[in-house]
Amino acid sequence: MSLLVAGHAVNDLYQGAVPAVVPFLVVERSYGYVAAAGITVAATLLSSVVQPLFGVLTDRRPMPWLVPAGMTFAGVGIGLSGLSDSYLVTWLAVALSGLGVAAYHPEAARLARRVAQDSHVGMSWFAVGGNVGFALGPVLVTPVLAFGGLAWSPLLAVPALVGGVLTAVALRGVHAAATSREAVGRDDWGQFSRLTVVIVARSMVTFGLGTFLAIWVTDRVGGGPAAGAAALVVLFGAGAASTLLGGVLAGRFGRVRVLQVSYAAAVPAVAGVALVPGPAVYLMVALTAVALYVPFSLHVTLGQDYLPNRLGTAGGVTLGLAVSIGGLGSPVVGAIAGVWNLQWGLLSLVVLPIVAWVVARGLRSPVRV
Repeated sequence: MSLLVAGHAVNDLYQGAVPAVVPFLVVERSYGYVAAAGITVAATLLSSVVQPLFGVLTDRRPMPWLVPAGMTFAGVGIGLSGLSDSYLVTWLAVALSGLGVAAYHPEAARLARRVAQDSHVGMSWFAVGGNVGFALGPVLVTPVLAFGGLAWSPLLAVPALVGGVLTAVALRGVHAAATSREAVGRDDWGQFSRLTVVIVARSMVTFGLGTFLAIWVTDRVGGGPAAGAAALVVLFGAGAASTLLGGVLAGRFGRVRVLQVSYAAAVPAVAGVALVPGPAVYLMVALTAVALYVPFSLHVTLGQDYLPNRLGTAGGVTLGLAVSIGGLGSPVVGAIAGVWNLQWGLLSLVVLPIVAWVVARGLRSPVRV
């Protein structure tokens, strides 16, 4: 499990790297809002299309090699993203990274559930690994690109290359113990579909903030790119801590109840990011992170309990497809910002936690707990 948690952190580091790379693309290549949002789409579009395929394949036949391979491609894509002035080449490089992320998640989630022996606590740690990686994305990207510019982007691939090799070697020892599979209950596709809608709405908020938060906070408080990067660290760092908090709260109040309360709290928090002036915006970013990330690990365990016979598919959707589709909302935010301003673009995100809360009210605890 320690290996899978660490690997998840390395893999999702490259999802967190994308919003941190965007401001440098804006500065060095003069990208507009829509072009910047298109880079986020590059990281999510291909991932969204192929994620269900990877989930179905891993449910039929274990493919542990996808874990190190996906991680490696995720890093290589980001490493190549700064080497060409061509927008198309940059877009394709980031899309390659998204493909790697897509390949990683279903098999890694399936292995994690087996290694954790169906422990929700173990799966929470696995989810935390991904959120920690997300938080480390800006921490890795900002100093490298601030010092050397986009030409230094190949250095960003180093963690994936090292992690891919170490994971490939280490997974040989857990493969035999983690690949057995037997039917354990009835799949509830209705509840799983409802949960998927909740995750998509939540993901649109996080991707929208991830794409434009650094730009917004830099304009709001000044201080240059460092101020914007600090806001991303707050968003993803507080989010990582809140993922563990979600497991604790779920143990006391129940997973479904925690989801419902979290998304209700996210409505005023997201609005505050767009409306609160000055440095207090960092507080609103932290509150937003808590509201959006407390449910994160609960999505994974609920999804796998709704589909107990399809752990790869459930993991591919809750950690991949539904999350990746959320990135497709970023161009909408960019378009609104282009017509009016970025504040209105961010305010448009408030609709999404409302949708998540309304849909989550129809969720019920799975029979298999």
